[in-house]
Amino acid sequence: MNLFKVYPLFNINPIKAQGLFLWDDKGQKYLDFYGGHAVISIGHNHLHYQTQLKNQLDKISFYSNSVQNELQTELAEKLGKLSGLEDYNLFLCNSGAEANENALKLASFNNGKNKVLYFSGSFHGRTSAAVSVTDNPKIVAPVNYDERFIKSEWNNIEQLEKVFEKQGSEISSVIIEGIQGVGGIMIPTIEFLTKIKELCEKHDAVLILDEVQSGYGRSGYFFAHQEFGIEADIITIAKGMGNGFPIGGVLIHPKFKASNGLLGTTFGGNHLACVAAIAVLDVMKDENLIENAQEMGAYIENELKDFPHIKTIRRKGLMIGIELDRDCSEVRNSLLYNHHIFTGNSNDKAVLRILPALTIKKEETDIFISALKNVLENL
Repeated sequence: MNLFKVYPLFNINPIKAQGLFLWDDKGQKYLDFYGGHAVISIGHNHLHYQTQLKNQLDKISFYSNSVQNELQTELAEKLGKLSGLEDYNLFLCNSGAEANENALKLASFNNGKNKVLYFSGSFHGRTSAAVSVTDNPKIVAPVNYDERFIKSEWNNIEQLEKVFEKQGSEISSVIIEGIQGVGGIMIPTIEFLTKIKELCEKHDAVLILDEVQSGYGRSGYFFAHQEFGIEADIITIAKGMGNGFPIGGVLIHPKFKASNGLLGTTFGGNHLACVAAIAVLDVMKDENLIENAQEMGAYIENELKDFPHIKTIRRKGLMIGIELDRDCSEVRNSLLYNHHIFTGNSNDKAVLRILPALTIKKEETDIFISALKNVLENL
């Protein structure tokens, strides 16, 4: 049997990782400035993370959600405290796409409506409803197209108001990323988010904040939308939540009432996943990683701002989009193959996406800064 080849792969085979670095099967060392799509939040193989997972393996790895699991309760309590959302409830699942599926379903259960508003440039996942609110026709199969899913332009308040004026009574929910990642690090304005919240309240629509990539301290706030003082009805999380262990979640406002069988999952909230997520929260708190994201992100931006070929830098914390005056692929390949640094791209081909672990230190950022300067000066 062969693999179903859907991924364009770099000819690199990492076999070891530690902190901000990877090593391939030939012994080459790489600086990881992408974290596998913002998944590596506390660095590769953090000692506390490793220890907790190893200890749990000696106890129990998995049982279904038909029994009590005190690790789920511990995770919910610690997540509530660190995020400042102690009055919300938590539903655990396995990925960001699954979190968004459950969020959209819960919203529709809540108000009985069936239309969803999403925005240009969005990415919410590859599953049924999640891909239907993702702005990429290449990955939306015919079975996923439906008139219930309404697209509006990013940061366009006038168009947003027109959509609600015409279809507000039918809109079940509005789903929006705290910061668009795949879209190219696109940051919503406070006016835009405030208007969405206002219209949702007016028309009994549920506001879903997709914080799968922009959450968990990545933006310099626990959730990106918290900078603007917006209260979401539902928040979806994944990626940095487990530092590489598959886990996702839905944070649910207390106005939503649970009932047996309303949502469900086989693997979600299993013992190993919970231990991984608890370890991440412990490290984030003990090492002040949200503050570090703010400081290191500002340092990187300040050092890069006068480099040649950079048009703009879009940034919140350590969620950074460097817009070049050309396609970023040449720069990205040079960083990877000549300087051994992993970076990312986006749907905007000019944007180099930077998503290092929140544990990053100045000496590691300086390696990247020096390499990028060299590449840009030699274009």
